[in-house]
Amino acid sequence: MTVPTSNSEGEILTIKQVADYLKVTERTIYRLAAAKKIPAFKVGGTWRFRATDIDGWIADQSKKAEGTD
Repeated sequence: MTVPTSNSEGEILTIKQVADYLKVTERTIYRLAAAKKIPAFKVGGTWRFRATDIDGWIADQSKKAEGTD
């Protein structure tokens, strides 16, 4: 499964889109972004996320989880 994108690898996602994709609340995404635990940047004070960065972050999290067994 990949982040829902129109046709562009560089698609920019909102908090809501990332929360829906990761099946968590928007508040969780706000916390992760503010703590710099998920790749994000602000545009005019609003958090935004690059779809490719989110997929890479998911892969990294999966590798870390496998390494803690």
